[in-house]
Formats: sequence, C-alpha cells, structure tokens
Amino acid sequence: MKRLPLLWALLLCVLCLPLSAQDRSYTEGPVMEVTAVKVMDGQFDHYMTHLQGPYKRVMEAQKEAGIILDYAVYSTQARRPDEPDLYLTVVYPNMAAFDGLRDRSEAVSSKVTGQSTTQANAAYADRGKMRQILGSNLIRQLKLK
Repeated sequence: MKRLPLLWALLLCVLCLPLSAQDRSYTEGPVMEVTAVKVMDGQFDHYMTHLQGPYKRVMEAQKEAGIILDYAVYSTQARRPDEPDLYLTVVYPNMAAFDGLRDRSEAVSSKVTGQSTTQANAAYADRGKMRQILGSNLIRQLKLK
C-alpha cells in the first residue's frame, strides 16, 4: 500500500511529459552550419571561382541526394584583420542529419569530383592558400507556433 502513492505520482509524471512538449511555443526546425572565412589578400576572385565550380557542384549533388536542404555564400565587410570576409552556410534538415554525415557526403563528393578522400584532403589543404577558416557554428531554427 505504501507504494501506491508513489506509483500514482510516477504515472502522473509520465502522462504529463507529452503535454509539456505540446505546450511549447515553438518547434525545432532545420540546423544551419555557418562557417566564417577570411579570404587571403588578392585571392578573392580565385576563391569565388572555386565556390562557383567544385563547391557548387558538390553542394547541388548533396541537395539532390537529400543530405542538405540548401546552402549559400554571404559576403561581409571585415572591420578588423581577424574578421571574416565571407560566411558559408549549409542547411541540414535536423540534428539527426549529422549521424553518418561524413560517409554520406564523402560518397557524393567523390562521385562529383572524381577525387578520393586523400585527394580531397590535399585539395582542401591547397585552398588554405586562398582562405583561412576562422570557425563554424551550428544554429537551429525555432519555428514559432
């Protein structure tokens, strides 16, 4: 008999959990990866050519494969030498999209570019002459109800 009140309390908590989730004023939406890029002096046009070519082809293939929802390139004016010139954004459907992402995206990239992982890594290092990655953030859209 002593367990009955505890059982009722536990049952009440379990039943209230779905209700509290429904009471939220938002739903969790897509996740955007925002990468800050500092372009080296005199390399802006070269880097933009890379973005227009191989980068765009890979991003479009990832969209077609359902890996990403969208991508974009934004320019900004750096106020200080250590600030970015560009932001690259990639939109994923949700956080679960990051599970196994490397394997899925590398398969698409190698199909589009014809490069092995080793070759792709070397090309990534070569792009270091054109730009410096300052960092990345993940941001999630909260859709208001």
